[in-house]
Amino acid sequence: MTDAQFIPKPYTKSLNSGAFTWSSPSNIALVKYWGKRENQIPENPSISFTLNACKTTTTIHFSKKEDQRDFSFTILLDGKEAPDFKPKILTFFERVETYLPFLKSYHFRIETSNSFPHSSGIASSASGMSALALCLMSIEKAMSDNLSEADFIKKASFLARLGSGSACRSIEGDLVVWGEHEGIEGSSNLYGIKYPYEVHEVFKNYHDTILLVDKGEKQVSSTVGHNLMFGHPFAKQRFEQAGNNLSQLKGILKSGDLEGFMSLVEQEALTLHAMMMTSNPYFILMKPNTLKIINAIWAYREKTKAHLCFTLDAGANVHLLFPDYEAKQIGEFIKNELVAFCQNGHYISDRIGFGAKLL
Repeated sequence: MTDAQFIPKPYTKSLNSGAFTWSSPSNIALVKYWGKRENQIPENPSISFTLNACKTTTTIHFSKKEDQRDFSFTILLDGKEAPDFKPKILTFFERVETYLPFLKSYHFRIETSNSFPHSSGIASSASGMSALALCLMSIEKAMSDNLSEADFIKKASFLARLGSGSACRSIEGDLVVWGEHEGIEGSSNLYGIKYPYEVHEVFKNYHDTILLVDKGEKQVSSTVGHNLMFGHPFAKQRFEQAGNNLSQLKGILKSGDLEGFMSLVEQEALTLHAMMMTSNPYFILMKPNTLKIINAIWAYREKTKAHLCFTLDAGANVHLLFPDYEAKQIGEFIKNELVAFCQNGHYISDRIGFGAKLL
């Protein structure tokens, strides 16, 4: 499939005004994507757990306008105008106008809110851009005949990717693959797909408790971080490693190999941060408490043989992954030992989710 296949046929219906609301979740990558080519094409494939509680809810109100030369929109975050977001939305509209030719015909009022702290290492761009893409797709669907559910989802993921790469993995759940991989049938660089193979029961209803070590703005944006992979001395090896790890994960997910899962997921997390620490310029997003949590997890695991592991996004916060049947004992460990390392004692108890919802 090529980009051109997402250019719609002429619309058959006209809309003067209306509104759509979607909630879309964040996701946490197990095999990380780090480094991209032009037009948000990933340098390596990735796979993520879709989350449930960490989500963005977005409403788009749209009304026809006379002057159709420029984009027109206002954006509100938690009920307040958010001018800081306007450049990112404008860039997104410019990227997707070919595929959504109605964009200059309307004024849009975009109202959005997150169930978690913005820019804190939880992928708010993933949930936010996927929710926005879905609202726009609902407008297109209302103006079109014969847009199938499968095509709606695929195009929504394609559009979300042009806003934020990882957003294409937030449309569906519970496991989503993005990026071409010879071992994953149907995988594409253009959009995410539901993981198409057998998954052991132990990975169903998996937990992700997010320890909020630092709720402030990230020191380095993900876009800057991705760009630093150009000319990185270890980039080629990293891209190969990610592909190999995704191949290995297929067997792990099928067999329910929790030891293999923990080892692979933690290696991926630490490799992501190793790439940041060895880029030029280099940077460290982990905080002292991030490392204290990691060491506490390793000590606890050695002592109890619990199947608790961590992963990290491009930030200081720690995602704790564990199976449902161990949730009670691990929950006690989190409350008794790990919450002390969180900013103001804050953490989020989440688990695997199944994608976005039209509200």
